[in-house]
Amino acid sequence: MQKKHSYADRLKYMKMLEAGYSIDYVHTHFGIGTCLLKSLWILYQKEGASSLVKKQNIQADGPLREAILQDIDKNHLTLFEASTKYNVSEASLNKWKKLVRECGYGALYEEKRRGRPSKDMGRPKKKKPEEMTELERLRYENERLRAENALLKKVRALVEEREARLRETGRKPSKD
Repeated sequence: MQKKHSYADRLKYMKMLEAGYSIDYVHTHFGIGTCLLKSLWILYQKEGASSLVKKQNIQADGPLREAILQDIDKNHLTLFEASTKYNVSEASLNKWKKLVRECGYGALYEEKRRGRPSKDMGRPKKKKPEEMTELERLRYENERLRAENALLKKVRALVEEREARLRETGRKPSKD
C-alpha cells in the first residue's frame, strides 16, 4: 500500500536534499518513491515550497488533450516536463499518445463510460394479441396451458402428500 506524504513531510524531504542528502538516502529512510521524489525536487527547485502542495487532478476534455499533445510535439517536451507543466500524470499522457498513434486525434474526443456496464435484466415485452401471428398466438396459448397444467399437478401432488401424512398419523382427511 502506498504511503501518503503530507506537505510537512515533503518539505522535510526537500530540506534534506538541500542539505546534501542523496535521493536514494531519503527514499530508503522515508519510503517515498524515487520518481515522486525526483519530480518533487525539480518542481521545488523551479517553484519553491508552493509546488509541494497537492493539487487537484484535472479532468481533461478532448480539446485540452489535443492541445497538450500538440505542445509536446511542437516544443519537443518530455513526458515528465509536460506532466509538470499541465499537472497531468505521465501515464495519462502516454495513454493519449498511444491513442493518437493508433486512432488519430478524433479518438481523444470520445468519452468512455466508466464503471460496469448495465445489464438489461427486464423481461422481453409481450406483444398484443393483434400484433401476433397465428403461430405466435398458438405458441403463447400452449405455453400458458402448460404452466396451468403444471400448477394443477403441483396442487394435486401437495394434496395427496397431505392426505398420506394424515393417514399415517391415523386422522381422516378433511373434505376441503
